[in-house]
Amino acid sequence: MNPIGICCNPASGKDVRRLVARASVFDNQEKQAIVRRAVVGALAAGARSFRFVPDTHELAATALAEFADEVDAKEVAAPLTGSALDTRRGAASLREAGCGAVITLGGDGTNRAFALGWRDAPLVPVSTGTNNAFPRFVEATLAGLAAGFVATGRAPLAECARRAKTIAIEVDGGPPDLALLDAVQTRDRFVGARALLDADRLALALLTRADPAGVGVTSIGGMLEPLADDEDAALLLELGGDGDVCVRAPIAPGLFRDVRVRSARRIALAECVEITGPGALAFDGERERVLAPGQRASFRALRDGPWVIDVTRVLQRAAREGWLVTQEQISCLPKSF
Repeated sequence: MNPIGICCNPASGKDVRRLVARASVFDNQEKQAIVRRAVVGALAAGARSFRFVPDTHELAATALAEFADEVDAKEVAAPLTGSALDTRRGAASLREAGCGAVITLGGDGTNRAFALGWRDAPLVPVSTGTNNAFPRFVEATLAGLAAGFVATGRAPLAECARRAKTIAIEVDGGPPDLALLDAVQTRDRFVGARALLDADRLALALLTRADPAGVGVTSIGGMLEPLADDEDAALLLELGGDGDVCVRAPIAPGLFRDVRVRSARRIALAECVEITGPGALAFDGERERVLAPGQRASFRALRDGPWVIDVTRVLQRAAREGWLVTQEQISCLPKSF
């Protein structure tokens, strides 16, 4: 029986898009409530061991303290910088702790940071961010229940999870990086507020998922050439300039922009896309790095990311095999059942 990891980002769901768009706010009390419900679900599955990443607001620690008499809960090593480094190093510590499943609370950026620390983590990503294309809106009680069945070994990971695609980023003279959903080159010369809000500044995007029902850069491709998680391909968009096609896309919650598209084409996994600066590089919806004039970089989509646990699939198996049903309970049901 492996422990369940918990990584709760106190900064998710609070960025500038609350001011310039209409994104919702996930406050810290709600995040604590989500952790509590997830723990209740995990306990119902028979899990008793938890490891959590410390955070600057002690969200996970406070939530788990309520169950002190029922669980074995320990904090793993991670810095408290109030930055993505906390998530990245915390992910590596959860891997070292042998977690059989991890519940993350955050958005696309939180899960990207986690994957940087633990590339093939078994994740149940719960949405508490701004752009939530990678995590899903799922009731935390059920997320915890599914994580519990996986961590205790009843639901084999290979049968109830799919490995996510990533984009491997190489930058001349810089460290490698990755994205889970999209890697974008913009015409900006600085990172600034990080959020991608000016469609005219977008130059090129490589997508692992193009979702017409998504928010962010994924929606641009989704309106032209939908691409699903399970398809072994990526979508390359050339944007801006004199593009003949104009897509009206929700690039943030409550915010549409008209985006000029010069071309959109599918490419194979592992095919290299080379770009040259100047410009800024944005990963999963946020500017992260700056390319100097003449500096080169490359994007390559691969299927080597986290194992994303399918909550519905796990619980369907639980129903088929009666994991939450005993003969005594069945005998108590009315005859018409």
